[in-house]
Amino acid sequence: MSQASARRRPTDQPALLDTELEHLPPELRWREWMGRVEAVIFAASEPVTRSVLARVVGKSCNLELIIDDIRAELAGRPYELVAVAGGWQHRTKKAFGDIIHAAFGTVGQGTKELSQSEALVLMCIAYFQPITRGELSSFFGKEVSRDLIGVLRAQDLIASGPRSPQPGAPYTYVTTKTFLTQFGLDTLRQLPDFEALEDAGLLSKEKLLAGYIMPEFSDRADEKPE
Repeated sequence: MSQASARRRPTDQPALLDTELEHLPPELRWREWMGRVEAVIFAASEPVTRSVLARVVGKSCNLELIIDDIRAELAGRPYELVAVAGGWQHRTKKAFGDIIHAAFGTVGQGTKELSQSEALVLMCIAYFQPITRGELSSFFGKEVSRDLIGVLRAQDLIASGPRSPQPGAPYTYVTTKTFLTQFGLDTLRQLPDFEALEDAGLLSKEKLLAGYIMPEFSDRADEKPE
């Protein structure tokens, strides 16, 4: 290596990011952290996790309070900061959905509206994962086809889970991070209704698979929405 190259090498290295900002007064330090956190979330194409945001702020920074302050500043704007899929993401407020569709038409390439049967199968997987295709078929009273499962997999809404202890060790299915993101959920705990019903003893996977609850679904599973 030449002496010139050796001299240049240190200046080619990226400078370390000052995350602590101890030279700033507390208020300015907080504003800088807020700006960094919002910039990272704004630039990301998917929800940003706590571990990623922690790279740009000081060790004493409370990320929950930072997020709360950012949300307060966005209160009057058409977009908001939401907790989704284990991270945070900027999203347009639902009240402006019709406006956006009027301007751009259908939003989101690579996705399609699910049929009723696809939506019902996805619902069942979401609530009772991990679940096998055989269990899904028992639930609906008719076979859930591999093609239907393929549609949900193609949209990255479900993925293969652990093998079932049943004979033959069939694969189970579980929902994905994309499922949480698409439906605006931070965790599966935010799924409505079923968890409360199950906790109250009014609903269970075993009863569903035995056909005790919602038997009408088996007759409607192949219908398409009008």
